[in-house]
Amino acid sequence: MRIVDIIDKKKQGKELSKDEINYFISSLTDNSMPDYQASAWLMAVWFRGMSEIETANLTDAIINSGDCIDFGEFSKQIFDKHSTGGVGDKVTITLIPLLAAAGIPIAKLSGKGLGHTGGTIDKLESIPNFSCRLSVEEMINQVKKIGVAIGQQTNNLTPADGILYSLRDVTATIDSMPLIASSVVSKKIAAGAGHIILDVKYGSGAFMKTPQDAVELAKLMVRVGKHLNKSIIAVVTSMEEPLGRAVGNALEIIESIEFLKGNIIKGDIAELTYDFATIALMQTGKFIDEETARAYLKELIYTGKAIDKFKELIIAQGGDPEVINNYSKFPQSQFKIEVKAKSSGYIKRIDAYKTAYGCKLLGAGRDKKNDPIDYSVGVFLNKKTGEPVANGDVLYTIYSNAPAKTEECKKYLDEAFEICTEKPAAIKQIYEIIKP
Repeated sequence: MRIVDIIDKKKQGKELSKDEINYFISSLTDNSMPDYQASAWLMAVWFRGMSEIETANLTDAIINSGDCIDFGEFSKQIFDKHSTGGVGDKVTITLIPLLAAAGIPIAKLSGKGLGHTGGTIDKLESIPNFSCRLSVEEMINQVKKIGVAIGQQTNNLTPADGILYSLRDVTATIDSMPLIASSVVSKKIAAGAGHIILDVKYGSGAFMKTPQDAVELAKLMVRVGKHLNKSIIAVVTSMEEPLGRAVGNALEIIESIEFLKGNIIKGDIAELTYDFATIALMQTGKFIDEETARAYLKELIYTGKAIDKFKELIIAQGGDPEVINNYSKFPQSQFKIEVKAKSSGYIKRIDAYKTAYGCKLLGAGRDKKNDPIDYSVGVFLNKKTGEPVANGDVLYTIYSNAPAKTEECKKYLDEAFEICTEKPAAIKQIYEIIKP
């Protein structure tokens, strides 16, 4: 069997066998295949696609390229949630302590941000001394001890995905449905979860630009899970504008803390967190009635159990728990610039991509995995879609460490905001829920 023949077969749009896919992945991980051949194969997949069974076989090969976390009998109870990437998407950070407080054990493997999308690991590591570098044994022990652990992907778990992802990022093949599906599902299964929810984003700030494409991807991932005997629920949600008001690592953790304290009771972050948490409680069999589940979740917030669980997580992973009550403990930006509206009306839309790109220019994001980022910078959206605005009101606030970067960011944020005379319809956060 030769790699060049596998590339050529896919280039012609033919279906690869399970053996051919396994050979490709094993050649990738044992370094017997050069990057240029892997890149050629990725581009062939981007143009020609893969069948459902090919995608399932690729996912399985990626899973088997490394270790899998085994919680033993505990595995059936483990929950994991994954987002395909967005702007200001901090729902993982608000959701996980809430569910852990509800008694659902969670082992979450997350990634760092790339391009315009933010990464959960980067956000959490804006907490002083917080570490996501957990070994498999440390993750298992921590989940058994406090019910929750958040780690970053290690070299031992789905190593083939790590290699492929780094190549996809520099070969413009990120937005391939089979490659996205195999990447996401392989990591979730390798992490040992028995219950998986996938948040599949669409819109200007997501890889999938239309809800129809997002539904197609969601259905593919659910079916791949079924091929591999894993129950997956996919929720298609909007990423037309940033989630919440904060975009930037430390700023997003602060907003998450505010929700967990019960200080944010309305808006997209609260809505989506409660929606996902309700789905999780019903998926795991803890509740059969949505209304009762939601009421229970709100009680966990208002009694302080959710924020206490987040504090417990921070302590377990070496972070400074004082950040919960003292936001000055977070990295601080040098400049805080309030930008005011030049007209009156209603916020019609806030473009997620332009907002994210502006924040990336400040240093909140990266182009390559090893690029450094600035945890302190970002943007706070003082106004959100549907809200009234008067001439002179603060539209958004930039947190920056360089005047030149501030001006660059302001250019994109000014373009991101659109004001109209009539109040627009509310954005529907959930487009569709796909179950096995």
